[in-house]
Amino acid sequence: MSMAAIRWISGPVLRATVRGPFFLRECVRVGPRHLLGEVVRIDGDEITVQVYEDTTGLRPGTLIEGEGNPLAIRVGPALLGNIYDGLLRPLTGIDARVTAGARPAPAARLAFRPSRKAGATVRGGESLGEVSLPGRRTLACLVPPDLEGELVAIQEAGEYDDTQPVASVRTADGREVGVAMSHAWPVRVPRPVARRLPTREPLVTGQRILDALFPVALGGKAAIPGGFGTGKTVLLEALAKGCAADVIVYLGCGERGNEMAGVLEELPQLVDPRTERKLMERTVIIANTSNMPVAAREASIYSAITVAEYFRDQGLHVALMADSTSRWAEALREVSGRFGELPGEGGYPAYLSSRLAEFYERAALVETLSGSRGSVTVMGAISPPSGDFSEPVTSHTKRYVRAFWALDVKRAQARFYPAVHPLQSYSEDAAEFAPWWSENGNTQWLELRRRFLTLLDEQSRLERMAKIIGKDALPARQQLTLACADLVNEAFLRQNAFAPKDRVAGPAKQAAMMRITGRFIELSTQAVAAGVAPDRITRLACLRPLARMGEEIGDGEMEKFDAVASALETEFHDLIPAPEARDEAAAAG
Repeated sequence: MSMAAIRWISGPVLRATVRGPFFLRECVRVGPRHLLGEVVRIDGDEITVQVYEDTTGLRPGTLIEGEGNPLAIRVGPALLGNIYDGLLRPLTGIDARVTAGARPAPAARLAFRPSRKAGATVRGGESLGEVSLPGRRTLACLVPPDLEGELVAIQEAGEYDDTQPVASVRTADGREVGVAMSHAWPVRVPRPVARRLPTREPLVTGQRILDALFPVALGGKAAIPGGFGTGKTVLLEALAKGCAADVIVYLGCGERGNEMAGVLEELPQLVDPRTERKLMERTVIIANTSNMPVAAREASIYSAITVAEYFRDQGLHVALMADSTSRWAEALREVSGRFGELPGEGGYPAYLSSRLAEFYERAALVETLSGSRGSVTVMGAISPPSGDFSEPVTSHTKRYVRAFWALDVKRAQARFYPAVHPLQSYSEDAAEFAPWWSENGNTQWLELRRRFLTLLDEQSRLERMAKIIGKDALPARQQLTLACADLVNEAFLRQNAFAPKDRVAGPAKQAAMMRITGRFIELSTQAVAAGVAPDRITRLACLRPLARMGEEIGDGEMEKFDAVASALETEFHDLIPAPEARDEAAAAG
């Protein structure tokens, strides 16, 4: 075992004189409390170590022991339903703390049922059997991705500790390696896949403004920038509760303790609408609040993406919510300063861009080593100072994401939820999803999306004009544009997170709402062209159920949308005069 002695300390950064060989990124244990650290620099007989725990009390001369392995976490089926710190050590409650030098979670007792027999050849990523979890969920006991050989022995069906070998594999060099239901994997190394797949379908988030206007691909990447108080954490929590992923990995990276306490208290109580069981049964929470050691914040983001990749390798679709990458970047900046590195833009290290790329590029839709199909979709919140989207973290992130959901302070202050600004946001993959929407009952999706965005753009221009000359002085068509844009905002884009029927909207409901809203715009345009005054349109009785259909009609109540559409057609039929009547009125005039 390699040893070193501390000669210099600055916060979480140590320099030590070595007494044996170390390698870059090697995991180490520091001092009598066995604090966890990682070698980040080697210079002759001196190493620089980044410590992931509080270094108070350490002094020069304290010994450092090398573990001979890179920083790794233990991944397995038992992760589901639990709460961990940034190094995947268990937290047992809202006020939990991790003891300095603590090891990973103790073994979990799980039921195993073999599916392979001794003598078979097994490869990395293949399944050796089924693992049963609470909630009637079963997952695979995976062979570690870097292991291949002959299956020498395998246990019979029964309950075993998830760290206890349930099989033995003989490798090509004659070694026998035990395979347990869980295994260790280096957090900074992406887990291998057979191949990446192109995606032609979105991840349904349940938020209409995102799914209908700015969808993120299944296995894609989205950024959620927003200033203080714009609702980033609330939106991420809503996505965790309502998106169509099989597994949720929620990372609280450097956020305020009271916010994370709310997440830790609320999520375990929520019921999954798909299974009617606890949502927590398919969720992993990684909490690394702002008062925890800053270096651990830097590692937490890699722990989270590694956990997500493990469940992806099970053939599942995983959604990773990172709140927020700005706090992670700030940890990089602080530790970089202690290393004495030259700062780049905004004081961040010069390698900020490459670190962001490493993280976001681990999101993908893939064919796993076992031949199944799985994905990791990453949604990262950004907290730009003063809401400035030109700052380094936001500007670099935009290079690596395909969906950009910009949160707006004014919409948030107006209690508009979600406060996503429709003119600052975008989705580069939107056109690819038109066939998917057609299969899900919305053949006009691309056309309606374009119409809504055009309408909202015109609204922005006309509102500036109306402030100067007054709304009543605008021509009838422009008054109608403002009225229709208000309806799109209020009836379709706004969602009530407290209304049981409106907090999450499925594709069928979104398609019906888009069609009805689009039909109202079409009929209104025809009415104004026929000489109907805009104020008569805004007094129609059908507007109230139209504006409230999100809150009053649930996903399984499509017949109610038909009633709203029927009332809409009837009222406009009575409103628009017949061609003969229009001709007579014109002649009389």
